Amino acid sequence: MATIEAYETASGRRYRVRYRRPDNTQTDKRGFRTKRDAEGFLATVEVSKLRGEWIDPSRSRVLFGEVAEAWYAGKVRVKPTTRSGYRNSLDKHVLPAWGRIRIADIEHSGVQAWVAQLSETLSPSSTRQIYLVLSGVLAFAVRDGRLARNPASDIELPRLVASERKYLSHAQVHALANEVGDWQTLVRFLAYTGLRWGEATALRPADVDLPNRLVHVRRAVADVRGTLVWGTPKTHEQRTVPFPSILDNDLAAHVSAGARVGLVFAGSSGAPVRGGNFRRRVFGPAIARLKIISNGAFPDVTPHDLRHTAASLAISAGANVKILQRMLGHASAAMTLDVYADLFPEDLTSVSIALDRAARDSDVGKMWANGPSA
Repeated sequence: MATIEAYETASGRRYRVRYRRPDNTQTDKRGFRTKRDAEGFLATVEVSKLRGEWIDPSRSRVLFGEVAEAWYAGKVRVKPTTRSGYRNSLDKHVLPAWGRIRIADIEHSGVQAWVAQLSETLSPSSTRQIYLVLSGVLAFAVRDGRLARNPASDIELPRLVASERKYLSHAQVHALANEVGDWQTLVRFLAYTGLRWGEATALRPADVDLPNRLVHVRRAVADVRGTLVWGTPKTHEQRTVPFPSILDNDLAAHVSAGARVGLVFAGSSGAPVRGGNFRRRVFGPAIARLKIISNGAFPDVTPHDLRHTAASLAISAGANVKILQRMLGHASAAMTLDVYADLFPEDLTSVSIALDRAARDSDVGKMWANGPSA
């Protein structure tokens, strides 16, 4: 039976509420200045118990930092690079702001103000990623029975601004390949297969089917804070990707040479090529030289842009969305359309032209050409 009792303090009369938790154990809350306040609190307790929403106040007094570490420790199914991103967001932005605050004291307005502050110095994408870590921790607290609701829900986030994607032409691909010297096969391979960097640098000779011109993407390697971590491709699914015959001889040479170290594309030490080093020492300087040669006309691309180039060249060669999805390893064709919508602007016109040609070549088209009497 819940009760409300008055007691005296140096500051005057206060009220204590005694009530039972859902497990029938007794607890209390004291410090109410008026009996009406105490009665209001008791009413909310009884209603929350009836709805199954009651939260033990003692479980909400835990610091955000403790809950964050529990949340992070449970992220065992995400890719190593994703987990590393979570750690970076926690250490650099989330924990400094919220780590020493009790989760019960975190309010929606405070989260909104923090997000607005982040957006003043960070890009919309970075702001969103950091916010998602905070929201994920608080959602975990809700599932763990520490909060009744997530105070980070329905936060107004900065609008994402789509950056202009850069593609290379066939001629530009070969110009870049010629400029990177010994790495020209890797550049051409990335530009004509669309493999991610970690997928390409993890390829073994056995993954390359030279007679059928197919590459079996079975694993990937990531550089996580200086440590190479091996795992599955991004979507956790293996796939098979074709490559054009122009790569036959050079790729065969790499497959043969790679038999000793077990990698198709390996550094001088036999280890996988690290993306950051490659970009700084090889790719970036090559782009800089090409921009000088072309008076600034050569696109300022990154190694990842070669994946976009592969999509562009495949579409221009007639690949449909479903084939492109399988080639790039996207989770769905809808995702492929979302990412490369800018590569299909002329498709509506080409469809109308193709339909017109087919109709005119058919018997129905001939009837139309002869007029209504036909």
